[in-house]
Amino acid sequence: MEHPPTNERLTALEERVRREIELTDFPKRPWLTPREHNGRHVHDVVIVGAGQAGISTAFALKRRAVTDTVVLDQSVPGYEGPWLTYAQMHTLRTPKHVAGPDHGVPSLTCESWYRAAYGDETWDAMTFIPREHWQQYLVWVRRMTEPEVRNETTVTGIAPVADYLEVRYTDASGDGAVLARRVVLATGMDGNGEWAVPSLITDAVPPEKYINTGRPADFTRFRGLRVGTLGGGASAFDYSAEALEHGAASVELFYRREEIPRVNPFRWMEFYAYPGFFADLPDEDKWKFTEQFRRTNQPPPQATWYRATRFDGFTWHTGAGWRGIRMDGEEIVVETAVGEFRFDAIICGTGPNVDFSARPELAPLEPLVAFWRDRFTPPVGWEDPGLLDYPYLGTDFRLLEKTAGAAPWVEHIHDFTYGAWLSMGLAGNMASGLKIGGARLSDGIARSLFLEDRAQYFDAYQSFDSVELVDTGRPPGAL
Repeated sequence: MEHPPTNERLTALEERVRREIELTDFPKRPWLTPREHNGRHVHDVVIVGAGQAGISTAFALKRRAVTDTVVLDQSVPGYEGPWLTYAQMHTLRTPKHVAGPDHGVPSLTCESWYRAAYGDETWDAMTFIPREHWQQYLVWVRRMTEPEVRNETTVTGIAPVADYLEVRYTDASGDGAVLARRVVLATGMDGNGEWAVPSLITDAVPPEKYINTGRPADFTRFRGLRVGTLGGGASAFDYSAEALEHGAASVELFYRREEIPRVNPFRWMEFYAYPGFFADLPDEDKWKFTEQFRRTNQPPPQATWYRATRFDGFTWHTGAGWRGIRMDGEEIVVETAVGEFRFDAIICGTGPNVDFSARPELAPLEPLVAFWRDRFTPPVGWEDPGLLDYPYLGTDFRLLEKTAGAAPWVEHIHDFTYGAWLSMGLAGNMASGLKIGGARLSDGIARSLFLEDRAQYFDAYQSFDSVELVDTGRPPGAL
């Protein structure tokens, strides 16, 4: 990954970041007692995922003097998250003034870094942050906030060991495990499932003839081919445009909806109270807000639309859900609501699902944790079977037991992924929710650790004997 050249302005900014963190670091006295179990160190928090959500969480906890954290990530350093791996957008879709990983430190904001790294004129002229630059910023935040990160470490399971959680993993040395009092899942868009391809496609089409928008792809494979794209989200447009830019003969994109969305509900959601207090809404309100979004969805950004539609070989079809697929020799024949089409390859842009069984570290938890289907019956007219699969979370992102008393340890796992959407609103792993969601998450973890150790703190309080008034006589020269 390329990095912006170091310059005097960036060096000065880094000095200012350190000073601002120091100035705002009260009270910074450590308050958690180190623990061991059978000779093994117990971390206060293990965070799974070192992308924007994981790094932001580690710093938020550090601001609360919860410093014994370790972050595990399967990627090589610098390639955490989607930005340099499978994402194909040119820029973020969030407004450039987004704040989050900084957690209130002005010099740690993306704008401060960008102005220092690339200049004021570049920042002022920019509408959205290039995704490569956002990744550079996240790497810089990681360097400035200094979390302990173990890269190339794939988490394979989470299980109770005595009063703690054992996070099992595989790395270059083989299988290993660490103990923790709390675990945060910060594994992104597919963190509660996978980027799924509908069985309509997988049952009929050879794997080499389709890709999905959640995995890195070699787009030269599309040169000279006729491509069909299923899905009308922004990533479907990005992948379609990328295929055309690499020489695809044509791309036809299919919407199930009758009309192309024009209004972006996320822009409405970006006021403090929505991500700040969504978790405190009654369940029916949470459901209706989320279902309303699913009914309207969001459009691709204007620049993304133009990126695809500037090609004469790009067309789109509305009200054109796919009804069936078959192979005819090497051709893929797709039956849709608006007729039959023939392609050489398919791009699947249907997004991630929520399916704990699809992830090794979550599959054993599925029978133990509560999902919305276990806690809620949608009101008439608001039914949506897909939403019932989302985990039913506590107001600090914690998983909850399906059956009271059966597995209380699952409530020490906090789900800071896209799967938190229905329970927590914007405050999951999205860039626009990092600031407020990260604060709620880290406050919740710190609160639970304090309450768990409350007897220890009362004992320490009772025995506190640090003398502050050292002389009860009169001062020299008193009248």
